[in-house]
Amino acid sequence: MAQTKNARRVGATEARAKLVNVRISPQKLNLVAASIRGLPVQKALNELEFSHKRIAGDVRKVLYSAISNAENNHNLDIDNLFVAEAFVGKNLVMKRFASRARGRSSRILKPFSEITIVVREAGEAA
Repeated sequence: MAQTKNARRVGATEARAKLVNVRISPQKLNLVAASIRGLPVQKALNELEFSHKRIAGDVRKVLYSAISNAENNHNLDIDNLFVAEAFVGKNLVMKRFASRARGRSSRILKPFSEITIVVREAGEAA
């Protein structure tokens, strides 16, 4: 009565990590994600280490998690890894209001986002 094993959602030479409910807008998070797309993991870590963006520290943790997943769960060589995909998605939006003049109010939207990082092992052709 055991369940069957789920198929992998990434390829045999890939590993991924995901961070959800990040309290930053997707547009700002995508700026950091775009700066590491396609880079080898060591260069991507250096880019995030010296970035002036506040969210770069959290993205760095997710990249470390993806590297660890590749090494421990999928037996990939961490020296040959590069950031294959780094994409950002929307999440929930907190809606608040601020009081304005003459008894009116204005809406304040506080968006959340999520980021997924996929690292892939570079083959001989790459």
